Amino acid sequence: MADQGRVTQQPAGSSASPDTRLGFLLAYHGGITETVIRKALATTGLTPRHTMTLLQLAGGPVTQKALIEKLDVDPSVLVSLLNDLEGDALVQRRRDPADRRRHIVEITPEGTSRLRKSDVALDTVERELFADLGERDLATLRGLLGRLRTSPEDFSCTEG
Repeated sequence: MADQGRVTQQPAGSSASPDTRLGFLLAYHGGITETVIRKALATTGLTPRHTMTLLQLAGGPVTQKALIEKLDVDPSVLVSLLNDLEGDALVQRRRDPADRRRHIVEITPEGTSRLRKSDVALDTVERELFADLGERDLATLRGLLGRLRTSPEDFSCTEG
């Protein structure tokens, strides 16, 4: 790792060491974090995507279209997620009485209970993962991560 947690930029065209490539560092730590989170959530019977969906629904019912936007997923992916969650009685879909073309999605009491269990699992992971960071560091990290450009449309190199 770079000295004192500082990462320096290499001049264009030079061979960079692994600790100077922020994208690789983020991917490396993200991969490990995802593995640990998956293991922790497995005890609840949920995947990270299922958990994220339930987290979005915890604030109250939303339209399926709004959920697609909040989760930033393809509609077919959301339908698959909701089918899984509905099959386990964790969410419920119903037609919007004001517009029969729209579906309203809401978390069920069983979904709320399962989400509480996932919160406990995630709290444990986060306590261990961020044990060496103080509140100020965590606030800085949240701010920096919130500023990352991680939508597919942000990247010209991903266009066909």
